[in-house]
Amino acid sequence: MSEELRSGIIELLPRLRRFAYALSGDLDRANDLAQETCVRALANSAQWQPGTRLDSWMYRIAQNCWLDQVRARKVRGEVVDIETQTDLAGSDGRDVMERRQTLRAVSAKLEGLPRDQQILVGLICIDGMSYKQAAETLGLPIGTIMSRLSRARSVLAEALEQGPTAVKPALNAKSGTP
Repeated sequence: MSEELRSGIIELLPRLRRFAYALSGDLDRANDLAQETCVRALANSAQWQPGTRLDSWMYRIAQNCWLDQVRARKVRGEVVDIETQTDLAGSDGRDVMERRQTLRAVSAKLEGLPRDQQILVGLICIDGMSYKQAAETLGLPIGTIMSRLSRARSVLAEALEQGPTAVKPALNAKSGTP
């Protein structure tokens, strides 16, 4: 493994963690996803070509890892940590519940977005990439980036406006089903 690759991965870690968080919506899962991405990148370091964009390569690995995890969860079911579900001492329960419900509504809308729009929300809104950087990373025209992100933001803004009542998942654009 080259020193260029090693230092590039280390430099990319904060952005990779933010991207992993955008995909997973959970800090622990994001950390696990970022770690798994690094493990796969290091194991397959011979496939990376010096002079190409390391971030694009790493983001693609992260997406593939995330899809593998989603598929596995569908088979195994969701694991819930009971400790995180009960500790509300010192908080106004109503405010906490309203915020959680709004967050669930936005998360449900985000999960209901087409995969390409989810990725753009992660890269631009969470990771802070410019439209140009996202276009280069994904190999798409900047106009496509802008229109997809606009559609995604509209759906998410609708979820915020509706608040806790918007917990129903967004319709799948292809099939018209939740």
